[in-house]
Amino acid sequence: MKKTPRWIAAAAIAALMSASAAGQEIKISHQFKANADGRDLATRVFVKEVNARDPNLKFRIYPAQSLGIKPVAQLDALQNGTLEMAVFPMSYAVGKAQEFSIIIMPGTVPTLEHAMKLRGTPFQKKLQDLAHANGIHIVTWWWTPGAFASKDQEITGPKSVAGMKLRAADPTFETMLKAAGASVVNMPSTEIYPSLQSGVLSGTLTSAETFVSMRLYEQTKMATLPGKYSLWMLMQPLVMSKQHWDKLTPAQQKIFEEAAAKSDDYFLGLQREAVSDMEKAYKKAGAKTREMTQAEYDQWVALAKDTAWKEFAAKSPTSKDLLDALLAVK
Repeated sequence: MKKTPRWIAAAAIAALMSASAAGQEIKISHQFKANADGRDLATRVFVKEVNARDPNLKFRIYPAQSLGIKPVAQLDALQNGTLEMAVFPMSYAVGKAQEFSIIIMPGTVPTLEHAMKLRGTPFQKKLQDLAHANGIHIVTWWWTPGAFASKDQEITGPKSVAGMKLRAADPTFETMLKAAGASVVNMPSTEIYPSLQSGVLSGTLTSAETFVSMRLYEQTKMATLPGKYSLWMLMQPLVMSKQHWDKLTPAQQKIFEEAAAKSDDYFLGLQREAVSDMEKAYKKAGAKTREMTQAEYDQWVALAKDTAWKEFAAKSPTSKDLLDALLAVK
């Protein structure tokens, strides 16, 4: 029997994979408000850009947990392949792999411009390797600057949080806050509002975007905005199940990467406005705002180096490698 040439067999497999990907609806889940929160808006830009290049790829976006998957549980669904894509705050993966704390390490990514410098560096490759080892592929490069807000107490330097009950989104931040005398409560951002309302929390750190889209200004009356630098910067990208990423053809993967780059630019523009929008929302609600001073920021970073950074680097060789790669980008 005559053998089929390898290139023909490869082409047939690629065609089948392409047909499979094209015929399947790609579900995108997230916890944020539709057509308002920047993470939802940037997701729609990504889908639009993909479809401009390949209209056969079908997507459906499920905002505000409408797919019925809790924010943290999205990781399980991505890993087992029941969910194709999600906008996923990477700190939610720390329960599975503690090394993911690197994407919110206090004081390491001070500005959005610095976050963009990280693209294409050894740090990005090491982070993607970590993601692949945990069943997901990072598609976009979305970073969100954040801030402090509290119900009744101005937050300045580390000493100002003593006795407060705070949410910070990650164990590394919690280590730093505990050293400053605060107690910490771990929860996804969807639970912050009722926790502030009930008194479980007296304050929180989260993204400027979330303070506005989840109306946290209704429950907090004092906000400390980033000044020249942001202490809290979290990567919240669009990610894909590694199983489903591998099913895409090389051409489709290239399309996804091109669409991701467009969405990155769009998202960056939104985040440059996010802190200003947060300030406006707080002032409109009659709350007080202030900027973190350089001296206060320096105090927090000094504390982070001695607590969060040190603890994280000691967790595993991978943790130290990631931190070294991150700090190498100036």
